[in-house]
Amino acid sequence: MTGAQEWQGRVGHNWAAEWERTDRSFAALTPHLLAAIANEPGERIVDIGCGAGELSLALAKARATAKITGIDISEDLVAAARMRAVGVPSVTFEVADAASWTSADGPADLFVSRHGVMFFDNPPAAFAHLARSAAPGARLVFSCFRAARDNMWASEIARLLPPSKPAVSAPFPPGPFAFADPDHVRTCLSGWRDVQVEPLDFAYVAGSGQNPVADALSFFDRIGPAASAIRTLPDIARASFERGLLDLVQSRHVGGRVCFPAAVWLVTATADNG
Repeated sequence: MTGAQEWQGRVGHNWAAEWERTDRSFAALTPHLLAAIANEPGERIVDIGCGAGELSLALAKARATAKITGIDISEDLVAAARMRAVGVPSVTFEVADAASWTSADGPADLFVSRHGVMFFDNPPAAFAHLARSAAPGARLVFSCFRAARDNMWASEIARLLPPSKPAVSAPFPPGPFAFADPDHVRTCLSGWRDVQVEPLDFAYVAGSGQNPVADALSFFDRIGPAASAIRTLPDIARASFERGLLDLVQSRHVGGRVCFPAAVWLVTATADNG
């Protein structure tokens, strides 16, 4: 599981330091998400789990009259986002938990997120809060990963790892694949109606540049399931894992990039608060 504590600590710190490469990993997804958002009205926009701010800044460029607020629980990520937003007065970033945050500038009429909604401790309560705090009939647009088996950057790395203990059972365990089941997504969207869940596949870019293989290995050393394994495995197991990871990355090196198939849901909904 990856929950609030991890994002407020090591995971958030690493993602903030690696924002250029994490943005690159989603580069083939973001235009599709922006296209979905472009179909929606809204001048007071909230970016949930905004990370280092790429989506918020792209929306500011697309909607010159909009007021955009990005919120994230990671101080490191918000600091990175604020650094990138210098000179963009229509965007502000706040360290806050969307599950309880309320805007001081009035209710939002559009909520968006690129993979920032899967980490709530209690998603139904969080989404119900967002719906209550929204303008009547506000819209919601977000992306989230489908199943791990459809995201080979995760599933192929996981096969290299030793068997792990079963995760502690929880009603809504947070993590990158917490919203893999579309029926579960609908259950979590308490306070929202007209829920639409559409599949989208894209290429997850892990490495590029002069040495894409080395770049991908360096990226995985910081981000994702490999980072945890490299940090925590005993020496012999870690060495075996790193050999397997090298073989895997080399097998995915094509055309000057290291890419993995990735699969997401694009989700839209309307606040049921009119």
